[in-house]
Amino acid sequence: MATNAEVTGPVSQEDIEAAEKLKNEANEFFKKQNYDAAIELYTKAIEKNPNNAVFFANRSIANLRLENFGYALVDASMAIDLDKNYTKAYYRRAAAHMSLGKYKLALKDFEFVTKVRPNDQDAKMKYTECNKIVKKIAFEKAIAVDKKEVNIADSINLDAMTIEDEYEGPMLEDGKVTVKFINDLIEHYKQEKHLHKKYAYKILIDVKAYLSNQPTLVDIKVPDDKKFTVCGDIHGQFYDLMNIFKLNGLPSEENPYLFNGDFVDRGSFSVECIFTLFSFKLLYPDHFFMSRGNHESLDMNRMYGFRGEVTFKYTAQMADLFTEVYNWLPLAHCINNRVLVMHGGLFSSDDVTLDDIRNVDRNKQPPEDGIMCELLWSDPQPMVGRSPSKRGVGCQFGPDVTHSFLERNRLDYIIRSHEVKSDGYEVAHDGKCITVFSAPNYCDTMANLGAFITMNGKDLKPNFTTYEAVPHPNVRPMTYAHPFFSTLVQ
Repeated sequence: MATNAEVTGPVSQEDIEAAEKLKNEANEFFKKQNYDAAIELYTKAIEKNPNNAVFFANRSIANLRLENFGYALVDASMAIDLDKNYTKAYYRRAAAHMSLGKYKLALKDFEFVTKVRPNDQDAKMKYTECNKIVKKIAFEKAIAVDKKEVNIADSINLDAMTIEDEYEGPMLEDGKVTVKFINDLIEHYKQEKHLHKKYAYKILIDVKAYLSNQPTLVDIKVPDDKKFTVCGDIHGQFYDLMNIFKLNGLPSEENPYLFNGDFVDRGSFSVECIFTLFSFKLLYPDHFFMSRGNHESLDMNRMYGFRGEVTFKYTAQMADLFTEVYNWLPLAHCINNRVLVMHGGLFSSDDVTLDDIRNVDRNKQPPEDGIMCELLWSDPQPMVGRSPSKRGVGCQFGPDVTHSFLERNRLDYIIRSHEVKSDGYEVAHDGKCITVFSAPNYCDTMANLGAFITMNGKDLKPNFTTYEAVPHPNVRPMTYAHPFFSTLVQ
């Protein structure tokens, strides 16, 4: 997809009319939430008439919907270059900046809009809200200077939390997760009820203690005659998670799973998803695995709903504890020394080894570059070589990059997630790069299937199971997202 264009001289009336027709067709695809088709037509319109700022702004919001934040940023900037007073383009660029955690740059765009349109109340609101985020982050950094980082888990006093007599939900047995607890928890969640905060805190504290002793790259051994399942993004779609277990069986020592990141955000049942998954992790630590995704991070949780959901259902302190726990999630898993699984993808450097991954210090928020960033953010591309990321973070890598990495590290293939696929999965790079995405009808809008992968330990041949979305209670996705952000991309 083209992401830039030269402003040219006069465009013929014929091309102007053709471009307008293409734009109108693209708008219809956009309304139907077929963003890929819309982008293709907006691109054709730009090729016909690269002087129209609307075409770039429209393609920008389509890219925002696909989470192609890097492309969205370039397009919005092109629209602004063509029309310095096009306020909608400033909004789109601000949305891209916000999505990438670049709040100060977003603030500059809103500041410009408020100056150009001083009576625009919506612009004032967005500027004010963005400014609050910038000031909050600056304050957090200021109080952290020369102070030992507060350990939330150690500050929790579980003994001071009482279980009310009227609480009839699932209960830990002697402080431990059991099969009965998980079965009760699942039924409790299906009834749209909450786990008691004392048990919720206990699970988080115990999970953190376990994960902090795990390596950054976890080696998994699957016996020849045993099945192993890999799932992709869940994104807070609890009822679809339950459907996976219905189709493939609940996790157990005989039915091990790996969930490959992005358990939360966007979907409005993220709390239910993460406590279910963490409970299985505690019950079957050697047979249930979880990789960190790019949405297991503070900036993503702040914008896309998880932090808001935890604060609504529990407390802001628990939201801070989740951030602390997520920092300890492993970044990758290697199955039988032959299949590497990570959330995002491969690297901007040719010489990365499995030992380099093992040596990453993961106990932090994801940086903007380097191995940790790319494991969480990168995407494959069909052409050889590498390209700047469509997301604005990480890189895009071609089949030659994949083959070289596999050969260097004596691997058969990689599994990654991170991208919506219409069939729930995609096999690329001559079968060596597999994407699996397990959240069907993502955000209740994308009409995609979900999928998971099963394999046996002997040949590790990937088998794909696909499924449609199942009904869920009438709570829309992004309900708990930052209200400023959720309206910004409309």
